[in-house]
Amino acid sequence: MKHAYIFPGQGSQVPGMGKNLYESSSAVKDLFEKGNEILGFRISDIMFSGTENDLKQTRVTQPAVFLHSVAAFLNLPDAKPEMVAGHSLGEFSALVANKVLNFEDALKLVATRASAMQKACEINPSTMAAVLGLDDNKVEEICVIVQGETGEVVVAANYNCPGQLVISGSLRGVDIACERMKLAGAKRALVLPVGGAFHSPLMEPARQELAAAIENTEFKKGICPVYQNVVAMAVTDPDEIKANLVAQLTGAVRWTQSVQAMIKDGANKFTECGPGKVLQGLVLKIDKTASVEGFN
Repeated sequence: MKHAYIFPGQGSQVPGMGKNLYESSSAVKDLFEKGNEILGFRISDIMFSGTENDLKQTRVTQPAVFLHSVAAFLNLPDAKPEMVAGHSLGEFSALVANKVLNFEDALKLVATRASAMQKACEINPSTMAAVLGLDDNKVEEICVIVQGETGEVVVAANYNCPGQLVISGSLRGVDIACERMKLAGAKRALVLPVGGAFHSPLMEPARQELAAAIENTEFKKGICPVYQNVVAMAVTDPDEIKANLVAQLTGAVRWTQSVQAMIKDGANKFTECGPGKVLQGLVLKIDKTASVEGFN
């Protein structure tokens, strides 16, 4: 059986995140200070003392969650991942854990990604919504119908666990789709407090910007496979990893399918590294027999 390490994405941030690690480990303190230097501002001050609103800014959220996650992983005693995965942004943390990317290059890519996504959000006013209690196939079908009837963008974006799927698209597209989901029997179809349509075609400008940055970054052969969001399967080839990271910005996060693939390939223990416990909960909803733990 195998030990999988998993890493959260945007939405897991909390005020005070990472402060305990910073204060208890000189190595983590050095990592945070290096992060401040690379980013050109003291993100650690925002993480430790900022408000929820301060942390909600995409340019802050993404590097903050990444930094906390990598610090948590590196602070573990004898961490030897046999497979890794990350939810959306968390994929960059996973690629540091399996040594495909070094910390400095990964943080620079995360900063580029965050900035590019923020700009894409400003170009196209858009949003996301959580759909609960409806079969994935039905959610996908309704999105296709709404797009066909209205010309609005609305797609399935995050397959979080059975019965929990997030859709993404234009304001009108998501609003119409939510009403259709409720009529089709969804327990809830709730618009989320996010500033854009992540993992949808509306992120195309960000995808292009990230692609250029990734092309100029060295990706090495990892020490173990990464189960990537867009393909939901083990990947080891550096060029494939690059292509999948780029595709992720406009493609779906297939977390349910990724966890199922990891379990099929022998994972029996999942360790979440980073703020919060979101992924631990999702793993248990995907397979209630799985062993989960977290370090933050």
